[in-house]
Amino acid sequence: MVQTKNDFSNSNRGGWKAAIFIIFVEVAERFAYIGLSGNLITYLTNVLHQPITMAVKNVNTWVGVSSLFPLLGAFLADSCLGRFTTILVSCLIFFMGMVLLTLSVTVINSTAVFFVALYILSIGEGGHKPCVQTFAADQFDEDTREEKETKSSFFNWWYLGIVVGSTAAILVVVYVQDNVGWGVGLGVLAAVLAVSLVLFLLGINKYRKESPPGSPFTKLAQVFVAAARKWRVSATRYDPPIFWYGDEWDGTQLERQPRAKGENLAHTSHFRFLDKAMMVDDLDASKDTRNPWRLCSLNQVEEVKLVLRLIPIWLSCLMFNVIQTQLHTFFTKQGSTMIRSVGPHFQFPPASLQGLVGITILFIVPIYDRIFIPVARKFTGHPSGITVLQRIGIGLFLSILNMVVSAIVEAKRVEVARDHNLINNPNAILPMKVWWLLPQYMITGLSDAFAVVGLQELFYDQMPEGLRSIGAAAYISILGVGSFLSNFIISIVQAITSRAGGKWLGDNLNKAHLDYFYWVLAGLSALNLCIFVWISSGFVYKKVDKDEITGN
Repeated sequence: MVQTKNDFSNSNRGGWKAAIFIIFVEVAERFAYIGLSGNLITYLTNVLHQPITMAVKNVNTWVGVSSLFPLLGAFLADSCLGRFTTILVSCLIFFMGMVLLTLSVTVINSTAVFFVALYILSIGEGGHKPCVQTFAADQFDEDTREEKETKSSFFNWWYLGIVVGSTAAILVVVYVQDNVGWGVGLGVLAAVLAVSLVLFLLGINKYRKESPPGSPFTKLAQVFVAAARKWRVSATRYDPPIFWYGDEWDGTQLERQPRAKGENLAHTSHFRFLDKAMMVDDLDASKDTRNPWRLCSLNQVEEVKLVLRLIPIWLSCLMFNVIQTQLHTFFTKQGSTMIRSVGPHFQFPPASLQGLVGITILFIVPIYDRIFIPVARKFTGHPSGITVLQRIGIGLFLSILNMVVSAIVEAKRVEVARDHNLINNPNAILPMKVWWLLPQYMITGLSDAFAVVGLQELFYDQMPEGLRSIGAAAYISILGVGSFLSNFIISIVQAITSRAGGKWLGDNLNKAHLDYFYWVLAGLSALNLCIFVWISSGFVYKKVDKDEITGN
């Protein structure tokens, strides 16, 4: 059954009873994805024997591609397939990719098949990531006060569910991969995906499903074309100028009429050159039918403005994800050189330290939702305590602090290696407890709780309703482009330092200068934060006008 937005209030579908099935699917997908990506650097270096920098770039490339495919998935969901169908198909593809990956390390034993399976998983991610969160949020009706209040904390608890799945994967699956075998570890991930697919289908009669709104890019393109065709129009015979609000078009009746029910965006003064796309000139008035490539509605124009306003925010958050990519690459290799034993007989894998990020978030999100927001609300008067951009800004600041702490700890690690004459032994376990890395992992969790949840909320709330899958994909693509940017920075650092005769990033971390690399990232992130603050100071949030329009 496919519903329209107006059917929601009279429907027995949706709400938490539907969203919980979708959350299970997301938790399972995160369990599988993190169970693989969190320890992939170990497989590439220890099993396939790739050099560290090559392995880091391979991980970043795969993560980057997996985070860019959602743009295609979102387009297909919004233009023709719908979110439910896109999620279902992508789950099947992801499951088949994980089965093939398991076979590549057990029965087939082929590096080529292993990488083919990895990128099949990327295709599955492309349909899953941009749709599943949006589909879950669609189960709550924004026009109903009770469901709107429930939805206000949905993103916090949604992210908490993701963290539970991710942390479980890091603590359990990574240990199985390192101590039992990669075939068993990947097989567990495939089994969990199969169970989640069954659960998703069990909830099929509880979901609110909206029909796809059509190609989102067509409506965006129409605004630019219409504005370009009228770029010389400065005035018309109507004073003040008449804008088309999206009502029934009749060239003989140009009075302003009430707009249709639903989300009606208020007119804003930004990007005023686009306003010409909705300006009714003499040629428009003379036509009995509207040309959508020459005259657009106010809502259409304002939707384009919403997208344009998010682009600078998107660009200014790329460095944040450059920092986050260190979590499953260089952080893990640092931990592999340190003492990781707990008691006389147990030693945990270095990638399991990523579980500290999830544990930190498990504590922080409830505190943020139940304590910080009510207290901050008393001082700011803002419903969420602080604005979503302030929340993201705090996360960006914490990412800078993360690199500063990481650089200091890495300098200490190298000092220990030097003091014990282990500089030239890259495989040596240094007499230094891995708990020295605890602060940087915890700060990573803190920055995630602020910035990642904030970005999810921003790219959902500030996107037009018909473009919310694209909004989710745009948020996810920050991680993808950030991964490629990390590769670019690594290549630049390698090229410059190799010419200087002291390679900062090499296979022997004891002789390398990973701490210098962290300082470079801290400096770039500090510059990026300044740009973010400047952009945020002029950001205009979505303005919705549900009243009848009687004038400009």
